Amino acid sequence: MNEPHLNYHHLRLFWEVARAGSLRAAAARLHLSQPTISAQIKALEKSMDEQLFDRTGRGLKLTPQGRLVMECAAEIFSLGTEMVRSLHGLGSTRNLRLNIGITDSLPKLVAWRLIRPAVKAFPNLQLSCAEGHAQELLGSLASGRLDVVLSDEAAPSSLPVKAFNHLLGESPVIFCAAPALAKKLSKNFPASLKDAPVLLPASRTAWRHEIDRWFDSHRIRPRVVAEFDDAALMKTAAADGMGLAPIAAAVLDEAVDRYGLLPVGRPVRCGFSCHLITLERAMRHPALAVIAAESKTVFSPAKSRRAA
Repeated sequence: MNEPHLNYHHLRLFWEVARAGSLRAAAARLHLSQPTISAQIKALEKSMDEQLFDRTGRGLKLTPQGRLVMECAAEIFSLGTEMVRSLHGLGSTRNLRLNIGITDSLPKLVAWRLIRPAVKAFPNLQLSCAEGHAQELLGSLASGRLDVVLSDEAAPSSLPVKAFNHLLGESPVIFCAAPALAKKLSKNFPASLKDAPVLLPASRTAWRHEIDRWFDSHRIRPRVVAEFDDAALMKTAAADGMGLAPIAAAVLDEAVDRYGLLPVGRPVRCGFSCHLITLERAMRHPALAVIAAESKTVFSPAKSRRAA
């Protein structure tokens, strides 16, 4: 029986569409018509006797077989580029790639503290970071455009594919404010927060739900001045004296040094958990293994000693 023939041109078109996330985007990049690309991808699927895209919903999502083919295609074309460079004496450019999604509700200082050890461990790591809403990023993970998602909440069971939640750690919160407001609110904490101006994460986030529950448990009704998707913007507003802001204890030192904020009261248990979400139970990507191992340092209880 003859081995099935692989058409590398068809494979390249499939890979470009999978990377772009849509036929339209790939067609614009390749200067080809959408029907031409679609027909050649269907020819590839027929030759493999596998469906590579799930076309039942809106947009294109990779099937499990499609994700496998995409990973292999990426390696094939990377080797091709490597071969051409070597033949021309240009040296090796092969890099380890990591496409990571970071939910907008996860403080970016926390995210960077987690990612930084992997960058240092692999100097040739080609890192791509995408920020967005959890649902959007999980969709990109399911379609194969992301390797992993860093999130402050676990992936829901309603995802169209099986996802695995790897808990990296949990961080308590320390409320912080500009010096004048911090001095005023430090007395009689946490009762001093009644009617105090506060800046909070967006109401749809898991972190905000934890903060609201903590306020309710202490029968405190602060005055919500503003809500933010971006934790960095929230800290900037706090530094400008607009109100009190919750800071993850894991990055308190950096937040205080960078924004000039001062802690108000003790660390409180209305923080957030941090999850590494993958499509595989085992974290085969070496950079993810480093992130998981080093997360113990990021979420160490010692991180909150400065405020204690």
